[in-house]
Amino acid sequence: MIATLSRSISLLLLLVVICCGIYPLILWSIGQTLFPFQANGSLLMDKHNNLVGSKLIAQPFTKDEYFHPRSSAASYDGSASTSSALAASNYALRDRVARTLGTIVKYQNGPKAGQLVAPDIENWFQADTFQGNPHIVAQWATLHNSLATAWVDLDPKNSAYVDEWFKVHNPTTPQPKAADSAVVFFQQFSQANPGKFPSIVTKTDSSGKPVSQIEMVNSGTDIQTLFFAMWRQDNPDVALAEVPGDYVTTSASGLDPHITLANAEFQLERVAAKWAQILNRSPEDMKREIKQILESKTQAPFGGLIGEKFVNVLEVNLELHNLAT
Repeated sequence: MIATLSRSISLLLLLVVICCGIYPLILWSIGQTLFPFQANGSLLMDKHNNLVGSKLIAQPFTKDEYFHPRSSAASYDGSASTSSALAASNYALRDRVARTLGTIVKYQNGPKAGQLVAPDIENWFQADTFQGNPHIVAQWATLHNSLATAWVDLDPKNSAYVDEWFKVHNPTTPQPKAADSAVVFFQQFSQANPGKFPSIVTKTDSSGKPVSQIEMVNSGTDIQTLFFAMWRQDNPDVALAEVPGDYVTTSASGLDPHITLANAEFQLERVAAKWAQILNRSPEDMKREIKQILESKTQAPFGGLIGEKFVNVLEVNLELHNLAT
C-alpha cells in the first residue's frame, strides 16, 4: 500500500511540474518569441509611447472628431462582456435604435437630399401636434409610459423636478414617488407648456464652473432622439437614407473593437469636418486624408475573399489623434 501511495504521489508531483510549470513555460516562451504583441494583450501606444488601450476591446469614443464604435450592452467594460439579448420585436431595442437615428439620419432624395432630418423633427415638435391631436409630450408619455418612467429615474435632477412640480401644481394631493407619477407629470406639463420638454441643460456660471439644471426646451438632442419615432409615424412616406446596421446595433460581446467600412464612411463627413475646424484646414483635404487612413486600416476575413470589410476603431482614432500631437 505504501508503494502504491508513493507511486501516486510521485505521479501527482510529476504532473504538477509538467502541467503547472513546464507546459505553461513552453507556451509563454513561444508566445513571447513568435507572437509578443498578441501575447501581451495587443496593446496600442501613441507616438509618445503612452498606452491607449487594447485593439481587442472597444472604447467609448463620443467626440465628433473620432469614429464612434458600436453601442455596448456591457458599457465597454472588459470584465463584463455581454449582449443586450433583445429580440427584434422588443420595444427597448426599437426605442434605442430610434434614438440613435434621430440625430444622424438624412433624407434620401428630394430637395433636402443629404440633409439631416433633425431640424425638421424640432419644427414638427414645436407645432405640438401628433396624428392630428395636440400635446405631443402628453401623448408620448401615454403611449410610452416605460420611457416616461425611465426619464424620471435617469437623473436625480429629473426626479427632483417632478417632485417639485407636484408640490406646486398639486399641493392638496398626496405625493407619490416621482417615477410612479411620470405619466401624469408629463400630461400636466404638456398642457401647461405646449411644444416644450423638460431637459437637463448645462451652462457656465459667473465663476466659470459648469452648472446643470432643468429647462424647458423645444430643440436639441433630447427632442431629436426621444421623438424621432413619433415624427416618423407622422411622416411615413418620407424616404430616408440607409444607415449601416452596425451603427445602431450592439455586438454579441458588447466589446467589438471593429466597425464596418460602410459605418466608418457614414461617419467620415462628421469626423473630417471637425478635424478641419480643429486644424484650420479645408474639409475636403481632411476628408481625403482621413479616407486614406481608413483605406490603410481596412481589413477583411481571409484577405478580403469573403465577408464584410471592417476597420479597428481604436487604431483609426489613434491615427487621428496623432494628427494633432
